[in-house]
Amino acid sequence: MRIHIKRVPDGKITLQETAKIAIVTINRPAARNALTVNMWKELARIGEEIKASTKVKVVILRGTVGQFTAGADIKEFCELTVAEANQAFVQMEETISIFEHLPIPVIAAIDGPAMGAGFVLALACDLRIDTNQTRMGIPVGRLGITVGPSFVRRIVRLIGPSRTKELVYTGKIYNAEEAWQLGLLNQRIENGPLDQAVLELAQTIAGQSKASMKAVKAAAALCEWKQDVPWDFVDPVDFPEGCLAFAEKREPHFT
Repeated sequence: MRIHIKRVPDGKITLQETAKIAIVTINRPAARNALTVNMWKELARIGEEIKASTKVKVVILRGTVGQFTAGADIKEFCELTVAEANQAFVQMEETISIFEHLPIPVIAAIDGPAMGAGFVLALACDLRIDTNQTRMGIPVGRLGITVGPSFVRRIVRLIGPSRTKELVYTGKIYNAEEAWQLGLLNQRIENGPLDQAVLELAQTIAGQSKASMKAVKAAAALCEWKQDVPWDFVDPVDFPEGCLAFAEKREPHFT
């Protein structure tokens, strides 16, 4: 067993490797595991490390108990310029894409909120296993964040364009049952520990042919039509107001 803990100034991310399984844990519970820019960068580095490994056959991505990740740290956004915020989203997309395109199965263990970029990160995983504490949504409309095609594509492919637009139009948050009914989740663990169930699933997958798993993942990706275009991820007027309102715990005043 190998355990690697990378501490960044605002949290830590743990990589544990055992029996052909890599377990990545986002650990910043005081902030609902919200990821700062430094943490997104470290998560990307860990993803690249896993990609280079010849031993790992399955990845488990999880948060601390009762959490997955609230996504980007909005309070940190209050300290960024619009240009820096746009660059932060470029980093998020790079990190999410690394895990999405790993040639091996990636399982998201969701034991709480998966919000915003955390929601998209979960959807980029191949499988999602949850508990009754799961909450999913992308309430960017209160922040002036203008999600681009890469983020939206991951939602549309599971619930369709109309429900995807509804999520942003209304700021709706799905509970575990709603997420299950919409097909956002593969398995629900209503009784018993989530970690044990996810580990058992990972062990089952690890016993399969690596070539078969790699092939079906690649074939599924080729079935998707996608087009990436230049995109600004935040509005220069609404974004600063939305972030300030979030930090001050008040209603945003948009024009």
